[in-house]
Amino acid sequence: MSTAVVRTKDIAGETAVVEVAVGERWYTVCAYDALVPGRGVAALVDGRQIALYRDRTGAVHAVGNRDPFSGAHVISRGILGSRDGVPVVLSPMYKQAFDLRTGACLDEEEAPDGSPAALPVWPVRTTNAPVGSAS
Repeated sequence: MSTAVVRTKDIAGETAVVEVAVGERWYTVCAYDALVPGRGVAALVDGRQIALYRDRTGAVHAVGNRDPFSGAHVISRGILGSRDGVPVVLSPMYKQAFDLRTGACLDEEEAPDGSPAALPVWPVRTTNAPVGSAS
């Protein structure tokens, strides 16, 4: 599962935190409220650059930050939107649309180097943690 929808009202003294799974381990990345709806942020998680998004519905997405067309680590700077009901991020470099649920490029099947035009996707969840415990 690549997205998580969370409650915005949490029990007193706790805050929702975003966690990303890399391999078998879950890593706490940030407080849910630190993610501005419609804007991306980059995070280094277990040596991987990950772009995190909170969309306007409250869902959180985690995809690779490296644009397969330019090679630049800029996907977190992309524009969030939707195409035919599919949540997407548009690369800030050449504007290809990537499905935030699967990482697939909706515009082209191959990157210039012949590799599949897709972003890696990581499972995301939110949990409640005592205030101040989010990293």
